[in-house]
Amino acid sequence: MELRQLNSLVALAENGFSVTRAARQLNLVQPAVSQHLRLLEEELGTRLFMRNGKRLNGLTEAGERVLRYARNMLSDAANIQAVGMDHVSEETGVLRIGTTHTQARYVLPPIVRHFSEAYPAIELQMLESTPQRLVELSQQNKVDFAICTEALGEHDALISIPCNRWNRCLIAPKGHPLLASEKVTLKGLCQHPIITYLDGFTGRNHLNQTFGKAGLTPHVVLSATDTDVIKTYVREGMGIGIIADLAYEQDKDSDLAMKPLNHLFPWEVTKIGYRRDKYLRTFQQRFIHIFQTFAARMETT
Repeated sequence: MELRQLNSLVALAENGFSVTRAARQLNLVQPAVSQHLRLLEEELGTRLFMRNGKRLNGLTEAGERVLRYARNMLSDAANIQAVGMDHVSEETGVLRIGTTHTQARYVLPPIVRHFSEAYPAIELQMLESTPQRLVELSQQNKVDFAICTEALGEHDALISIPCNRWNRCLIAPKGHPLLASEKVTLKGLCQHPIITYLDGFTGRNHLNQTFGKAGLTPHVVLSATDTDVIKTYVREGMGIGIIADLAYEQDKDSDLAMKPLNHLFPWEVTKIGYRRDKYLRTFQQRFIHIFQTFAARMETT
Protein backbone atom coordinates (compact mmCIF):
# COMPACT_ATOMS: atom_id res chain seq x y z
CA MET A 1 0.00 0.00 0.00
CA GLU A 2 1.37 3.39 -1.02
CA LEU A 3 0.50 6.94 -0.01
CA ARG A 4 -0.24 7.81 -3.64
CA GLN A 5 -2.95 5.15 -3.68
CA LEU A 6 -4.51 6.65 -0.55
CA ASN A 7 -4.21 10.13 -2.08
CA SER A 8 -6.15 8.93 -5.11
CA LEU A 9 -8.84 7.40 -2.91
CA VAL A 10 -9.30 10.61 -0.92
CA ALA A 11 -9.28 12.79 -4.06
CA LEU A 12 -11.89 10.52 -5.64
CA ALA A 13 -14.21 10.86 -2.65
CA GLU A 14 -13.73 14.65 -2.60
CA ASN A 15 -14.58 14.95 -6.29
CA GLY A 16 -17.88 13.10 -6.40
CA PHE A 17 -16.25 9.83 -7.54
CA SER A 18 -15.15 11.42 -10.80
CA VAL A 19 -11.78 9.94 -11.73
CA THR A 20 -11.25 12.78 -14.20
CA ARG A 21 -11.68 15.50 -11.55
CA ALA A 22 -9.62 13.52 -9.02
CA ALA A 23 -6.77 13.24 -11.55
CA ARG A 24 -6.98 16.98 -12.24
CA GLN A 25 -6.76 17.75 -8.51
CA LEU A 26 -3.70 15.50 -8.13
CA ASN A 27 -2.05 16.72 -11.37
CA LEU A 28 -2.03 13.17 -12.70
CA VAL A 29 -3.37 11.51 -15.82
CA GLN A 30 -6.64 9.62 -15.43
CA PRO A 31 -5.17 6.13 -16.07
CA ALA A 32 -2.69 6.63 -13.20
CA VAL A 33 -5.49 7.36 -10.73
CA SER A 34 -7.52 4.40 -11.99
CA GLN A 35 -4.48 2.16 -11.53
CA HIS A 36 -3.94 3.41 -7.97
CA LEU A 37 -7.54 2.61 -7.08
CA ARG A 38 -7.43 -0.82 -8.71
CA LEU A 39 -4.18 -1.79 -7.00
CA LEU A 40 -5.46 -0.62 -3.61
CA GLU A 41 -8.62 -2.68 -3.98
CA GLU A 42 -6.66 -5.73 -5.12
CA GLU A 43 -4.15 -5.45 -2.28
CA LEU A 44 -6.89 -5.24 0.35
CA GLY A 45 -8.77 -8.12 -1.25
CA THR A 46 -12.20 -6.56 -0.87
CA ARG A 47 -14.49 -4.28 -2.87
CA LEU A 48 -14.08 -0.64 -1.90
CA PHE A 49 -16.27 0.92 -4.58
CA MET A 50 -19.86 0.66 -5.68
CA ARG A 51 -20.06 0.54 -9.46
CA ASN A 52 -22.56 1.22 -12.18
CA GLY A 53 -20.96 -0.53 -15.11
CA LYS A 54 -17.46 0.91 -15.32
CA ARG A 55 -18.39 4.05 -13.39
CA LEU A 56 -17.60 4.42 -9.70
CA ASN A 57 -20.53 5.97 -7.85
CA GLY A 58 -19.82 5.45 -4.15
CA LEU A 59 -18.01 3.51 -1.45
CA THR A 60 -18.90 0.21 0.12
CA GLU A 61 -18.99 -0.09 3.91
CA ALA A 62 -15.38 -1.29 3.80
CA GLY A 63 -14.51 1.60 1.50
CA GLU A 64 -15.91 4.14 3.97
CA ARG A 65 -13.73 2.70 6.73
CA VAL A 66 -10.64 2.66 4.53
CA LEU A 67 -11.30 6.29 3.51
CA ARG A 68 -11.42 7.37 7.16
CA TYR A 69 -8.08 5.68 7.91
CA ALA A 70 -6.59 6.95 4.64
CA ARG A 71 -7.31 10.54 5.64
CA ASN A 72 -5.70 9.96 9.02
CA MET A 73 -2.63 8.35 7.45
CA LEU A 74 -2.21 11.23 5.00
CA SER A 75 -2.53 13.67 7.89
CA ASP A 76 0.16 11.76 9.81
CA ALA A 77 2.40 11.82 6.73
CA ALA A 78 1.93 15.60 6.47
CA ASN A 79 2.81 15.91 10.18
CA ILE A 80 5.99 13.89 9.68
CA GLN A 81 6.96 16.12 6.78
CA ALA A 82 6.21 19.23 8.87
CA VAL A 83 8.47 18.00 11.70
CA GLY A 84 11.30 17.55 9.23
CA MET A 85 10.75 20.95 7.64
CA ASP A 86 10.72 22.62 11.06
CA HIS A 87 14.15 21.18 11.83
CA VAL A 88 15.55 22.18 8.44
CA SER A 89 14.17 25.74 8.59
CA GLU A 90 11.63 27.23 10.97
CA GLU A 91 11.16 30.31 8.80
CA THR A 92 10.17 28.92 5.40
CA GLY A 93 6.95 27.31 4.25
CA VAL A 94 3.32 28.06 3.44
CA LEU A 95 0.56 29.08 5.84
CA ARG A 96 -2.92 28.26 4.49
CA ILE A 97 -5.68 30.26 6.16
CA GLY A 98 -9.37 29.65 5.56
CA THR A 99 -11.66 32.41 6.79
CA THR A 100 -14.78 34.47 6.15
CA HIS A 101 -14.91 37.81 4.38
CA THR A 102 -15.49 39.77 7.59
CA GLN A 103 -12.40 38.28 9.25
CA ALA A 104 -10.24 38.65 6.14
CA ARG A 105 -11.30 42.25 5.55
CA TYR A 106 -11.58 43.73 9.05
CA VAL A 107 -9.74 41.54 11.57
CA LEU A 108 -6.77 39.88 9.94
CA PRO A 109 -4.91 42.69 8.07
CA PRO A 110 -2.80 43.96 11.03
CA ILE A 111 -2.21 40.39 12.24
CA VAL A 112 -1.10 39.21 8.80
CA ARG A 113 1.11 42.27 8.34
CA HIS A 114 2.81 41.70 11.70
CA PHE A 115 3.26 37.99 10.95
CA SER A 116 4.72 38.71 7.50
CA GLU A 117 7.21 41.14 9.00
CA ALA A 118 8.35 38.41 11.42
CA TYR A 119 8.36 35.66 8.76
CA PRO A 120 9.03 37.28 5.38
CA ALA A 121 9.86 33.93 3.74
CA ILE A 122 6.48 32.37 4.60
CA GLU A 123 3.92 32.41 1.81
CA LEU A 124 0.42 33.17 3.09
CA GLN A 125 -2.53 31.70 1.20
CA MET A 126 -5.99 32.97 2.15
CA LEU A 127 -9.21 31.25 1.12
CA GLU A 128 -12.63 32.77 1.87
CA SER A 129 -15.62 30.50 2.37
CA THR A 130 -18.59 29.71 4.59
CA PRO A 131 -18.01 28.61 8.21
CA GLN A 132 -19.37 25.13 7.41
CA ARG A 133 -17.03 24.74 4.46
CA LEU A 134 -14.10 26.00 6.54
CA VAL A 135 -14.74 23.18 9.03
CA GLU A 136 -14.62 20.65 6.18
CA LEU A 137 -11.39 22.12 4.81
CA SER A 138 -9.79 21.93 8.26
CA GLN A 139 -10.87 18.33 8.75
CA GLN A 140 -9.46 17.44 5.32
CA ASN A 141 -6.22 19.34 6.11
CA LYS A 142 -6.79 21.58 3.05
CA VAL A 143 -6.17 24.63 5.25
CA ASP A 144 -3.89 24.92 8.26
CA PHE A 145 -6.24 27.21 10.18
CA ALA A 146 -9.92 28.01 9.90
CA ILE A 147 -10.81 31.41 11.36
CA CYS A 148 -14.45 32.26 11.92
CA THR A 149 -17.13 32.76 14.56
CA GLU A 150 -19.60 29.98 13.78
CA ALA A 151 -19.25 26.19 13.50
CA LEU A 152 -15.70 25.56 14.77
CA GLY A 153 -16.61 24.74 18.38
CA GLU A 154 -19.13 22.12 17.26
CA HIS A 155 -16.63 19.52 16.02
CA ASP A 156 -14.61 17.28 18.34
CA ALA A 157 -12.06 16.53 15.60
CA LEU A 158 -10.91 20.16 15.70
CA ILE A 159 -9.10 22.13 18.37
CA SER A 160 -10.82 25.49 18.66
CA ILE A 161 -8.96 28.40 20.27
CA PRO A 162 -10.87 31.58 21.21
CA CYS A 163 -9.10 34.70 19.95
CA ASN A 164 -11.18 37.86 19.98
CA ARG A 165 -14.64 39.01 21.10
CA TRP A 166 -16.95 41.30 19.20
CA ASN A 167 -20.53 42.46 19.20
CA ARG A 168 -22.83 44.30 16.86
CA CYS A 169 -23.56 47.89 16.02
CA LEU A 170 -26.27 49.79 14.20
CA ILE A 171 -25.29 51.82 11.14
CA ALA A 172 -27.52 54.30 9.36
CA PRO A 173 -27.21 57.50 7.33
CA LYS A 174 -26.68 60.51 9.53
CA GLY A 175 -29.96 62.05 10.62
CA HIS A 176 -31.83 58.74 10.70
CA PRO A 177 -34.54 58.98 13.41
CA LEU A 178 -33.38 55.80 15.18
CA LEU A 179 -30.01 57.44 15.91
CA ALA A 180 -31.74 60.02 18.11
CA SER A 181 -32.86 57.30 20.55
CA GLU A 182 -30.94 57.45 23.81
CA LYS A 183 -30.90 53.66 23.95
CA VAL A 184 -31.87 51.53 20.95
CA THR A 185 -34.27 48.66 21.74
CA LEU A 186 -35.11 45.45 19.92
CA LYS A 187 -38.63 46.72 19.37
CA GLY A 188 -37.22 49.95 17.94
CA LEU A 189 -35.05 47.99 15.49
CA CYS A 190 -38.09 46.03 14.34
CA GLN A 191 -39.81 49.24 13.27
CA HIS A 192 -37.31 49.71 10.43
CA PRO A 193 -36.18 47.59 7.47
CA ILE A 194 -32.94 45.81 8.40
CA ILE A 195 -29.91 44.82 6.34
CA THR A 196 -27.60 42.30 7.99
CA TYR A 197 -25.66 39.07 7.53
CA LEU A 198 -26.89 35.91 5.86
CA ASP A 199 -27.89 32.96 8.07
CA GLY A 200 -24.79 31.08 9.21
CA PHE A 201 -22.49 34.11 8.94
CA THR A 202 -21.07 36.58 11.45
CA GLY A 203 -23.39 35.84 14.36
CA ARG A 204 -26.67 35.87 12.44
CA ASN A 205 -27.98 32.81 14.32
CA HIS A 206 -27.63 34.54 17.70
CA LEU A 207 -29.23 37.68 16.30
CA ASN A 208 -32.27 35.64 15.21
CA GLN A 209 -32.43 33.91 18.60
CA THR A 210 -32.33 37.21 20.47
CA PHE A 211 -35.28 38.61 18.56
CA GLY A 212 -37.11 35.29 18.86
CA LYS A 213 -36.73 35.14 22.66
CA ALA A 214 -38.27 38.62 22.84
CA GLY A 215 -41.22 37.47 20.71
CA LEU A 216 -40.20 39.80 17.87
CA THR A 217 -39.67 39.31 14.15
CA PRO A 218 -37.22 41.72 12.52
CA HIS A 219 -38.03 43.02 9.05
CA VAL A 220 -34.90 41.88 7.20
CA VAL A 221 -35.06 43.21 3.65
CA LEU A 222 -31.58 42.13 2.54
CA SER A 223 -28.91 39.81 3.89
CA ALA A 224 -25.37 39.27 2.63
CA THR A 225 -22.11 37.57 3.55
CA ASP A 226 -20.09 40.72 2.86
CA THR A 227 -20.17 43.70 5.25
CA ASP A 228 -19.24 46.07 2.44
CA VAL A 229 -22.37 44.99 0.57
CA ILE A 230 -24.47 45.71 3.67
CA LYS A 231 -22.95 49.19 3.93
CA THR A 232 -23.61 49.84 0.25
CA TYR A 233 -27.34 49.18 0.56
CA VAL A 234 -27.60 51.15 3.79
CA ARG A 235 -26.15 54.06 1.82
CA GLU A 236 -28.79 53.43 -0.86
CA GLY A 237 -31.46 54.01 1.79
CA MET A 238 -32.86 50.48 1.78
CA GLY A 239 -32.71 50.15 5.57
CA ILE A 240 -30.59 50.28 8.70
CA GLY A 241 -27.60 47.96 9.00
CA ILE A 242 -26.70 45.60 11.82
CA ILE A 243 -23.04 44.67 11.40
CA ALA A 244 -20.06 43.47 13.45
CA ASP A 245 -18.80 46.49 15.40
CA LEU A 246 -15.23 45.73 14.31
CA ALA A 247 -16.34 46.33 10.70
CA TYR A 248 -17.27 49.98 11.24
CA GLU A 249 -14.37 52.18 10.10
CA GLN A 250 -14.73 55.74 11.30
CA ASP A 251 -12.57 57.24 8.56
CA LYS A 252 -14.07 55.33 5.61
CA ASP A 253 -17.63 55.24 6.96
CA SER A 254 -17.83 58.87 8.01
CA ASP A 255 -21.06 59.30 6.02
CA LEU A 256 -22.72 56.71 8.28
CA ALA A 257 -23.45 57.04 11.99
CA MET A 258 -22.94 54.12 14.37
CA LYS A 259 -24.50 53.11 17.67
CA PRO A 260 -23.28 50.09 19.70
CA LEU A 261 -25.78 47.28 20.33
CA ASN A 262 -23.79 45.48 23.06
CA HIS A 263 -26.71 45.88 25.48
CA LEU A 264 -29.05 43.93 23.19
CA PHE A 265 -27.07 41.01 21.79
CA PRO A 266 -24.67 38.39 23.21
CA TRP A 267 -20.94 38.72 22.62
CA GLU A 268 -19.49 36.60 19.82
CA VAL A 269 -16.07 34.92 19.84
CA THR A 270 -13.84 34.47 16.81
CA LYS A 271 -11.87 31.22 16.95
CA ILE A 272 -8.94 29.57 15.21
CA GLY A 273 -9.58 25.91 14.47
CA TYR A 274 -7.31 23.13 13.25
CA ARG A 275 -7.18 19.34 13.25
CA ARG A 276 -6.68 17.88 16.71
CA ASP A 277 -3.91 15.61 15.44
CA LYS A 278 -2.12 18.35 13.50
CA TYR A 279 1.54 19.09 14.17
CA LEU A 280 1.90 22.87 14.42
CA ARG A 281 5.08 24.24 12.95
CA THR A 282 6.85 27.00 14.87
CA PHE A 283 5.58 29.77 12.58
CA GLN A 284 2.02 28.44 12.87
CA GLN A 285 2.21 28.61 16.66
CA ARG A 286 3.58 32.12 16.30
CA PHE A 287 0.62 33.15 14.14
CA ILE A 288 -1.81 32.05 16.86
CA HIS A 289 0.18 33.99 19.46
CA ILE A 290 0.13 37.14 17.31
CA PHE A 291 -3.63 36.81 16.78
CA GLN A 292 -4.29 36.44 20.51
CA THR A 293 -1.99 39.37 21.32
CA PHE A 294 -3.75 41.69 18.88
CA ALA A 295 -7.15 40.52 20.13
CA ALA A 296 -6.18 41.32 23.72
CA ARG A 297 -5.12 44.83 22.67
CA MET A 298 -8.41 45.38 20.85
CA GLU A 299 -10.41 44.43 23.95
CA THR A 300 -8.51 46.91 26.15
CA THR A 301 -8.87 49.85 23.75
